[in-house]
Amino acid sequence: MRDSWKLLALASADRSPLQDSPFRLTSSDVLIAKLFIMPKSITISPSDDYHSLTLNNVPLPVPKPHELLLKVVAAALNHRDLYIRQGLYPSISFEAPLLADGCAIVLPHPNSAAGLKGFSAADRVIINPGTGWLSDPSGPEKAYTVLGGTSTTTLGTLQEMIAVPADDVELAPSHLSDPEAAALPLTGLTAWRAFSTKSGAAEAGRNILITGIGGGVALMVLLFAVAKGCTVFVTSSSIEKIARAKSVGARDGVVYTEEEWPTALRKKLPGDRPFLDAVIDGAGGDIVENTWRLLKFGGVYVSYGMTTMAPPGLPMQAVMKNIELRGSTMGSRREFTEMVRFVREKKIRPIVERTVHGIDDLEGIEGLFEDMKEGRQFGKLVVLLDTGGKGNQNNPKI
Repeated sequence: MRDSWKLLALASADRSPLQDSPFRLTSSDVLIAKLFIMPKSITISPSDDYHSLTLNNVPLPVPKPHELLLKVVAAALNHRDLYIRQGLYPSISFEAPLLADGCAIVLPHPNSAAGLKGFSAADRVIINPGTGWLSDPSGPEKAYTVLGGTSTTTLGTLQEMIAVPADDVELAPSHLSDPEAAALPLTGLTAWRAFSTKSGAAEAGRNILITGIGGGVALMVLLFAVAKGCTVFVTSSSIEKIARAKSVGARDGVVYTEEEWPTALRKKLPGDRPFLDAVIDGAGGDIVENTWRLLKFGGVYVSYGMTTMAPPGLPMQAVMKNIELRGSTMGSRREFTEMVRFVREKKIRPIVERTVHGIDDLEGIEGLFEDMKEGRQFGKLVVLLDTGGKGNQNNPKI
């Protein structure tokens, strides 16, 4: 195997044909060599209103002694990636690859930490999408960095090869396909902290309202809450999305574009528990004004985002009911481990709406961004960088 790494160095330098090599290579060595010759990434290029996608050939990553060399097989979009392209996110980079979510295969490398950290070549893994936050439940211990598209890191998952610290990697749950595994990290972590750590309602029998069902985080909260035995209600502008949410465990839902939706929701609450224990929201705006009457005394409103770009207000009536407004963003390394363990134990499957095959398919990837921009998706949007990975490629449709 060490001889093959000498070949890889030669191949990356002069593109020598593999068949002319004096080294003896296995088929897996050839695959690795091909990846080394011309790994690709997707970044953005400056534009006035909406930064364009750019396909690049990139330098070969060389893992440090504490890192793993990974072949990315699938990467998933999040709303932050859309905001980066729209120029609405801080510290935008035109050099760091996009995307924070990824499923990857561990590759052998003489420098890597695979053996020391208990990983083996060909292990299928997922990457913790943030660094700088180990275990403090209050918040990050130091500057928190999210992978993909910003100047705070050189890493992103929309690239064929990546070297990451072994401590930031978890084995992918074996019941997940590659797209499902790629869909899990950021939305799963954000949803887990919002629901399990912050809501105070992660118990069987509690009534939870999840707003804006269809987005990745909202759907993961739904799946987590149903697995915990909660009674879940949802809001959406789409009757179809409410029906799909009910098919994966939601009790019921209301269309938030209808003026009297809070009254309609009240009528749907259980007779023996006619109130909400928590509202978990990623939109902001008037959600507290519309739901404080439905929340119990001491109920909790968790905000993990503000897609309306309007901060949620807290009326005095909510203060008098001792309702708490709690901010929540992504989560710690410890919470990431807890989340992955729960997914594995409960056999939870993230919902994947659509996949595009190949990092070269810029038009197809552009289509995923358009789906997100228009809010058409019910679940995650995924780029399959390689369809020959170890995991199952099939995705159950909801």
